[in-house]
Amino acid sequence: MRKFCTGNHAAGYVLAAAGEANRNARGCVAGGYPITPQTEIMEFLRGFRFTKGRVQAVESEHSAMAMCIGGSISGARTFTASSSNGLMYMAENVFMAGYCRLPVVLAAVNRTIGPPWNIWVDQGDTLALRDTAWLHFYCESHQEVADTILLAFRVAEDSRILLPAIVAFDGFIISHTSAPVDLPEQADVDRYLPPCHVPHRLDHDRPQMLGAMVTPEDTAAHRLELHEAMERVPAVLEQARDEFREVFGRQPDGAISGYRLEDAETVLVASNSIASTVRGVVDKRRRDGERVGMLKIKLFRPFPRHLIRQALKGAKRVGVIDRNVSLGSGGIFWLEICGALFNTPDLILQDYLTGLGGGDVTPEAVENILEDLLARRKSGEPCWKVKAYERMF
Repeated sequence: MRKFCTGNHAAGYVLAAAGEANRNARGCVAGGYPITPQTEIMEFLRGFRFTKGRVQAVESEHSAMAMCIGGSISGARTFTASSSNGLMYMAENVFMAGYCRLPVVLAAVNRTIGPPWNIWVDQGDTLALRDTAWLHFYCESHQEVADTILLAFRVAEDSRILLPAIVAFDGFIISHTSAPVDLPEQADVDRYLPPCHVPHRLDHDRPQMLGAMVTPEDTAAHRLELHEAMERVPAVLEQARDEFREVFGRQPDGAISGYRLEDAETVLVASNSIASTVRGVVDKRRRDGERVGMLKIKLFRPFPRHLIRQALKGAKRVGVIDRNVSLGSGGIFWLEICGALFNTPDLILQDYLTGLGGGDVTPEAVENILEDLLARRKSGEPCWKVKAYERMF
């Protein structure tokens, strides 16, 4: 079913379809609280008439995730949505859901964390949760949002994984603009998503304890178990993509996707909607005879180090475009790529911080980044590509 709709509508529709697909098992549960630019997702879910499920408006984001935890530990398919400071308020329970291995899916509409208050896009909100034992997916387009939510349920609920997942996309740029989207029919979602099974759900006939006090050795073993589950994600994701193609007739992008990388000497790394802008600049440079390519990163947790090393093995210069910053260090995607490419001494690897707080990342801005990268003879400190401003202090 093709529909011209907003990214928020697409996200709400697919979350609802996924919840409805579990009607013959233990149904679905969602707790929600409004925050710009996410609110429309929860409004859609509140208006959906589930055969077996409940969407509950609660008094805070902390409670929204608490309700998801309760629903998931009872065996229901669970999901919610949030943004920015709402995610920060939710953070304690985000950790709990990850550490309890509850396959909650969270649609996160990226927005700058305040103060100062800003409703525009910035990846700092979801990336602040990068160590919470959640899978992280970053979506370029409206279609990718719809497809990735289904992939997230399929991977998160897989018995080899059993970890929650964040599906992130740009506030306003994706959430509030409209584009043609192939929304799945309910019958196809039913085929694609098997009944949700949480093997450690609470059961009167099988009493157990959740979140007990343990020894340091137990905690270390627990963290290793989580890490090993993360390491299995790329293979499970590939299987989920193949099965997606069998049901829906097309295959979504994987953990990473290269664009014109086959002979590229200069590569720009991007995520979310910036990837669309970079793709256009790459095409222009290719017409001018330059060997330029792009690497789009969709899966941030677990970070696909091996795949990235393979994709960039022929590159001489790599520029990472970060719409985020770890203050006092640099762009967060760049930091991860530095770790992945630590054994590549001759590579020029440069970080560019731009678009923070929702600033426009135009083709001209990407051209400027490329010019800087091509002129470099060695890597340097992270480069801030921001407009001049009068300092407040």
